[in-house]
Amino acid sequence: MSPEQLLAYVLDPDLLERYGARFVDGLLVTAKLVAISFTLGALLGMLLALARMSRSLVLRRLAAGYVYFFRGSPLLAQLFLLYYGLGSFKGFWQDLGLWWFFREAWYCALLAFTLNTAAYQAEIFRASLMAVAPGQYEAAKALNLKRSTTFFKVVLPQSLLVAIGPLGNELIMMIKASAIASLVTIYDLMGVTKLAFSRSFDFQIYLWAAVLYLLIVEVVRRTLKHLEARLGRHLN
Repeated sequence: MSPEQLLAYVLDPDLLERYGARFVDGLLVTAKLVAISFTLGALLGMLLALARMSRSLVLRRLAAGYVYFFRGSPLLAQLFLLYYGLGSFKGFWQDLGLWWFFREAWYCALLAFTLNTAAYQAEIFRASLMAVAPGQYEAAKALNLKRSTTFFKVVLPQSLLVAIGPLGNELIMMIKASAIASLVTIYDLMGVTKLAFSRSFDFQIYLWAAVLYLLIVEVVRRTLKHLEARLGRHLN
């Protein structure tokens, strides 16, 4: 088989014309879902990390229970629990004025991904904060810096440098895990792939999806590697 024939076999022009635009739309939905949930998860994860390091026993136990549940149960189960489980209490949510949220698969998926990644990011942030040398705290105290200034100007920048690698891994895992959003009727990249395959029955559709996921992950990996090298250049 010649290279031209092989290319035509895996990249049918007619199929590409029919579904190419849909794949771009699905790719944008995936990027939007991952970007928003990862960002919100980072904010919640930092709060959870601080709660786990708090002097309050109640806060520590609540944060630990949250992390235990969302790291210990499958993301798919969490998504179904939110969309099909909580979404079944229509009257209750209508009384609270929140039915607009729980009736939409997009919002439920966004919430599920945010809550899930927050648990993982909480442990990443906690470990990175604990990795900061105690001498940094002592130096800030000796300079009579406020606790907020010490955290935001001294501790947090150093901890983020430690956390960027694990956070990058978590982001990549989220990109790949985002495919399950298609199970609740969201037309992300995998949702569009399933729709296109159901109409064409051409297996190369799934090959396109695999290549696109691979390209996204590679772009993210290279970007994070460059960012990590740039931020840590003073350590070399």
